[in-house]
Amino acid sequence: MRIDIFTALPQILEAPLSASLLGRARERGLVDVRVHDLRDHTTDRHRSVDDSPFGGGAGMVLSPEPVFRAVEAVQPQRPLFLLDPGGRRFDQEVAVELAGGPGFSLLCGRYEGVDERVRRHLVDGELSIGDFVLAGGEAAAFVIVEAVTRLVPGVMGNEASAGEESFVDGLLEHPQYTRPADFRGWVVPQVLRSGDHARVARWRRAVALARTVARRPDLIEARGGLSAEETALLEVLGWSEYHGLSPEDPSQESSAP
Repeated sequence: MRIDIFTALPQILEAPLSASLLGRARERGLVDVRVHDLRDHTTDRHRSVDDSPFGGGAGMVLSPEPVFRAVEAVQPQRPLFLLDPGGRRFDQEVAVELAGGPGFSLLCGRYEGVDERVRRHLVDGELSIGDFVLAGGEAAAFVIVEAVTRLVPGVMGNEASAGEESFVDGLLEHPQYTRPADFRGWVVPQVLRSGDHARVARWRRAVALARTVARRPDLIEARGGLSAEETALLEVLGWSEYHGLSPEDPSQESSAP
C-alpha cells in the first residue's frame, strides 16, 4: 500500500510515522508512506505556500500553485483527499474501504483554508476526523494513516486483533484483562479464567453488546437495533435491564456463562 501525504510542515509527521507498528511496517515494506513538503514546490525565495484571501479577512489561505505543482510532480496514489471539516466523516467503515485498495493520498490543510480551486479541480474528495478545529491537517493525516495501515495484512502480526476491536460489527470492544487475576481486590471475571473458549467468546460478545447499549446507543441504532439472538444472549447473561448497567465497567455486572 502506498500513501502520499502533502504538507507544509513535514516535521510534524516524521516522528509518529516512524514509530511503533507503522514504523516497523514501513521498514518491512508492508506500507509505503511518503511525506511531501509543499515548500519544495514553491518559486519564491521565501518558499511561501500561503497568501492573503481575495475580499479581505483574517488569516492566510493555502495557495493553489505550490499544491498543484507538488501533486503534478509527485503523481501520487489516487484517490487524493483534502483533509477538511466539510469532508466525509472518517470512521472504521472508511478505514476498511481504504485498506482494501492499493493506497490513497492526503492533502493537509493549513492556515484559514485552501484555495477553492484545489478543492474543485485537484482533489478527488474530502475527509474529516470530527467536528472540531485543528491548526492543520497533519494530526488528522496521522489518525487516518494509523487507522488504515493497521488493517493491512501483516502489519499487526496477530491478524485476529483487528477483528476484535471497537466498531467492528458496529460495537464497542469487550473489556480486556491481564495478570494479576486479583488486583487490589478487583478480580478478573471467572469466565475468562475458565479455559472454556466458547464460554469466553459468548461472554465477550454479551459484554460488547451491553457496553455499546449503555455507552453508545447511537451505534446500536445504526445497526438497526438488537437482533433477537442478541437480546436473548443479554437476557441469559443477566443484562436484560440495560439501564442498570454500570457506566464505569459493565463487565462486572455478571460473569455467568
